[in-house]
Formats: sequence, structure tokens, C-alpha cells
Amino acid sequence: MSAPEQIAERAPASARDRILAAAVDRIAREGIEDVRIARIAMDAGVSTALVHYHFDTRDALLAEALEYSFEHAGDARVGPHGPLTGSHAERLAQMVDQCLPNNDSLERDWVLWVEMWLRVIRHPEFRPIAEELYWRMERWFAKAIRDGIDAGEFTRCDPDAVAERTVALIDGYGVRTLIGDNAMPLVRARLAIGAALARELGIGEQLPFR
Repeated sequence: MSAPEQIAERAPASARDRILAAAVDRIAREGIEDVRIARIAMDAGVSTALVHYHFDTRDALLAEALEYSFEHAGDARVGPHGPLTGSHAERLAQMVDQCLPNNDSLERDWVLWVEMWLRVIRHPEFRPIAEELYWRMERWFAKAIRDGIDAGEFTRCDPDAVAERTVALIDGYGVRTLIGDNAMPLVRARLAIGAALARELGIGEQLPFR
């Protein structure tokens, strides 16, 4: 199911939401440089004038599409409302899975992240958006780690530092999985990240993936 169809199921959706859902889908499939406002408008069922009303430039559209994807594509991507269950270690394993490109929706999100990286390199004014999204991702992991420490399940450590390393590992392993590197299939990537986290948190050799 495409992003516009997913949003349609959560009716009533605002025109702005429909535009952002269509933009996420188009940018992931075509890249920001090749995206045409007319196609996004058609996908969203609105006029091109309305798209331009909400977004002055393609950069502005990419920025908000990234934010929208970050908020909506995975229920637990940010904030405390995701469907995380089990022990703290099990929840952490679920978080790692929610951050790797292991289904069509998450693959689409990853393509948007790659677009963001390229945009930041070429246009430094885009950097604050990237920094904010990374900050939020790291805070999400840091809180989960801190909760496990407080519960006596994880060994004492610096949650912020471990979270920072975790996000870096997800970036590195995730991009190799995304491009279809035969030496780094998804199962190997998730186990490598899980093993690194387990060692840091003193919970054995591996996170308890399902």
C-alpha cells in the first residue's frame, strides 16, 4: 500500500497531510531532483496551486516530508506511543527492527534519509533539520536504555553515548542492507547491532529479537 493510500485510510485527512504522504512516496521513488509538483498534486488529489501554497520550494517540501515520514511511517519511531512490549531488552530489539529497512514502508523511509544526507552535503542550510531528526532518534534510544538501567535489567553505562553509537551502527549497517549488499543481509545487520548493544548493556551475547 502506498503512502497516499495509507493516509486515506485514516480519514479525514487534511489536504496538507495528503500532499505530504504523496511527496514521501514520490521522493522515495524518484528522488527529490526528479520530483514534479504536478505529480504530487495528482497523487494527493489537489491542485498544483495548493501544493505551492503550502510549500514554497522543493527543499521545503523535502524537509516536511522527512518530518512527516519520521512521525507517521513507524508508530514507535518517535515518542512513547509505539507498540513496544516485553522486557526492556525485548523492547530495545523491537526498536532496532523498527529502524532497519525490513519492509516496504521502512525502505521508503530509508530512501528519504539518503536524500536528506545528500541534500545536507550539498546545501548546508539543510543541516538543522538533519540534526533535529538525529537528536530525536538518539533521545528515543537513550530513554529506552535509561529505563532498562533504572529497572536493573541493564548494566550501568552512559545512555546518551550508547544511544549515539547505536544510531551510528543502524546507519552503517542499514545503508548496506538498503542497497542490497550480498555481504550484509538484513538478518546479519540486525544481529550485529544486537550483539553490540547486548555487550554494552551487559545482557549476554544478543538482544532477544523475535
